[in-house]
Amino acid sequence: MFIEFIEWLGSTIDAIINSPFRGIILAIVTIVTLLILKAVLGYFVKRYVYQHAQLETNAQNFMAVWGYIWTAIIAIFGIISLSGSLKTLGISAGFLGMVLGWSLQAPVTGIAAWLMLILKRPFKIGDRVIIAGITGDVMDITLTHVILNQVGGTVSSEERSGRGILIPNAILFGQTITNYTLEEEYILVEVPVRITFESNWAEAEQILVSAAQEVTADVIKEVGEEPFIRAELFDAGVMMRLRYKTRPVDRAKSLSDIVKIIFHQFSESDSVEFCYAHSEVIYSWKDSSTLPQNTSVLPLGTAVRSQD
Repeated sequence: MFIEFIEWLGSTIDAIINSPFRGIILAIVTIVTLLILKAVLGYFVKRYVYQHAQLETNAQNFMAVWGYIWTAIIAIFGIISLSGSLKTLGISAGFLGMVLGWSLQAPVTGIAAWLMLILKRPFKIGDRVIIAGITGDVMDITLTHVILNQVGGTVSSEERSGRGILIPNAILFGQTITNYTLEEEYILVEVPVRITFESNWAEAEQILVSAAQEVTADVIKEVGEEPFIRAELFDAGVMMRLRYKTRPVDRAKSLSDIVKIIFHQFSESDSVEFCYAHSEVIYSWKDSSTLPQNTSVLPLGTAVRSQD
């Protein structure tokens, strides 16, 4: 039975090749084959795109482009097939692919980058990212562009400026992308505070940590991580670095609220002082040899000590 089918298929192919209508037959076979291929691939592509696209509109636009491309391919190859030559069909397919690849390089790369975004998901709508040196919150991901609400730009802090930035998808393959919340919803923020050597360390630490606890109480409750201090010495005092977790969009506000509390608490304290560049005037009648090395004696026993 199988041998008979092979013999029938061979005779049919010979008849088609020798037929005066082989161009029309080849065109019909080519069109039917491409239509079947389009239907099979389209089913899986549509299913995948609609499941992973973050907006249904983007999925609809992609499937529309998919349909246009296949329609053009089927029409072109159908016309070429009328020549009746498989060799001509093969050469034309290679030449067409080369021309399309060269002329549509940027659009094709952009759509490929969009597919990469929905496949790998390096970021999603609502994430705060840095792309090509631009910081912003992702507002939309289209087939051709990533749309950001710029953070900074017109202001110095990390707050939304309201300016829309369109970044072409085609450049994403060659850019480093920073996502503030790729794996975690919160980021670590630091508030550096300089205090004098004479300040009460324990009280200063308590003020800083309490300020962060008051401002980020909801975050602490959710993540279970308390604010903490990392300190280091410098030539004029102690650098106390208050570190706490917050949402990226709340970074500027939380930092401002914490600084306000710290300032008022330090102002009310008698044992904690900010360290800042200033000069102290000391009135003393002591022998100049007993004064500190960085103290200079002025007329009438007046001494000036500088502190950076």
